[in-house]
Amino acid sequence: MIESISAFLKKRLDEYAFRPVTYKKGTVARSADGVVTVTGLPERRYGELLEFEGGVFGMALDLSEESVGAVLFDTAESVRAGTAVHGTGAVLEVPVGDNLPGRVIDPIGRPLDGKPLTPQEYYPVERPAPAIIDRRPVDTPLETGILAIDSMIPIGRGQRELIIGDRQTGKTTIALDAIINQKDKNVLCVYCAIGQKASTVAGVIETLTKAGAMKYTAVVYAGASDSPAMQYLAPYAAASAAEYFAAKGRDVLVVYDDLSKHAVAYRMMSLLLLRPPGREAYPGDIFYLHSRLLERSACLSKEKGGGSITALPIVETMAGNISAYIPTNVISITDGQIFLESGLFLSGVRPAVNTGLSVSRVGRAAQHPAMKAFSGTLRIDLSQYREAEIFTRFGSDPDPATARLLKRGSTLVNLLKQNKSAPYSLFDEVSLLLAYRENLFTELPAGQFKTEIPRFLDYMRRACPDILRQMNRTGKATDEDTNDLTTAVNAYEPGGAL
Repeated sequence: MIESISAFLKKRLDEYAFRPVTYKKGTVARSADGVVTVTGLPERRYGELLEFEGGVFGMALDLSEESVGAVLFDTAESVRAGTAVHGTGAVLEVPVGDNLPGRVIDPIGRPLDGKPLTPQEYYPVERPAPAIIDRRPVDTPLETGILAIDSMIPIGRGQRELIIGDRQTGKTTIALDAIINQKDKNVLCVYCAIGQKASTVAGVIETLTKAGAMKYTAVVYAGASDSPAMQYLAPYAAASAAEYFAAKGRDVLVVYDDLSKHAVAYRMMSLLLLRPPGREAYPGDIFYLHSRLLERSACLSKEKGGGSITALPIVETMAGNISAYIPTNVISITDGQIFLESGLFLSGVRPAVNTGLSVSRVGRAAQHPAMKAFSGTLRIDLSQYREAEIFTRFGSDPDPATARLLKRGSTLVNLLKQNKSAPYSLFDEVSLLLAYRENLFTELPAGQFKTEIPRFLDYMRRACPDILRQMNRTGKATDEDTNDLTTAVNAYEPGGAL
């Protein structure tokens, strides 16, 4: 049985060493929808825990000379105008430690999986981002196992890459595939679910468990039925959990799913706190809300532990409008974006990555040498194919050069299609790109790619086992390796006997 939020926080405060402190008691002047205004409570600090009469806890979010605006963690009806309240002197902290992977917790550290949790340390939910001098360049790839991303939109460890697109276009699927692909790569993962249904998060946990990824993944969950305060705290708690491992030299991948709901929760609290609304009714500090979160993701210098935090924030768009307020804010904060297009998704291209609007600002600095050698012209080829495809829709007969371009482009699109929860290894990705370069599948009917690709990859793994092990370990391919792979590719007969 999960203990109540207030009981959990009361237990945490009782663990502090006794210090004689004198606090003045304040009084609730106004209470509405989990947000209260308190008077007579001076000298409070931002983020401080407040204890209300009846054992209910809240957090100070709005400080002024006359009053303190606070949000309640519990939906308590006992807090009303006239209720007494006093400060605790403590800011909210989240449990961190090596026993966190494999667990499901809420933003204040209560275990949600029915098992006891013994934290090793407590980190404040709000922590300053690393200074520039404490960072190092992003130069190590973080492989997602998704060919379209690893080849054209590479992600590095310590990067912040936005996943953006309409509802039901596969945003969470890409993030989960990236988590699943970190198996045996010495990368820990934190999945933060904000404002989602419990059934949806249960499905995510089941997917990760089946893939063996929960062993190295912690889940921080604030559901749709939780208070806006809990949804607001969730991504900061996830970042604190990741910072514990990064300080110890570990590489961490954090998924924030999604920041659109996070912004809506913060807007709700801000409007109830009577803050002036701005564009789309969001408060003026909505940019700072996400910038101070995402700036905590970085490659740390050796003096600071040498670890890294890679962030994959997710933002939902409406009708593909990436110029809306929250999408433009987060795009300007991150180091690139992966844009998923609903038209591609509905046409069967999955993952539905629009390579024209997607970009990685780290670029090839975070890409394996073997991948660099084979993925150089993919974006250009795909762009030329999309452009030529539009013109041929009018029914004109293409010339031989255009027909050849269309055939190669169609082959590339089919090679980039990939099943969910089935990430490729680096060797698999290089083999597919080499097959494209050698025009191996140009004459293959589109309907046969789904069965032909697994068959081809199985053949390549058996034909070049030494190169497979060496490439997946080092990320490099020598000229001799390339020649051997090319020979193996050309010896393969699509649709024939092995």
